[in-house]
Amino acid sequence: MKKVLSLILVAGFIFAFSSCSKDYTCECVTTMTGVDPVSSEATAEFSSKSDAEEWCDEGDMEIDILGIITKIECEIK
Repeated sequence: MKKVLSLILVAGFIFAFSSCSKDYTCECVTTMTGVDPVSSEATAEFSSKSDAEEWCDEGDMEIDILGIITKIECEIK
């Protein structure tokens, strides 16, 4: 009985500390008036793709400073 209990405890320990998350890579492309586009990547661990997409979409923006438009568009790779 002790062996069975030990196996159950070990299996429970492994299950409790195993991760159900995945690494997602967000690729952002920055374009600016008159300049070649520049891309960058960031990787983070999330439990769902929708959380990763939300995180990545927070990087989207468009800025207009003195007529120079800088646009950053990000998406999950």
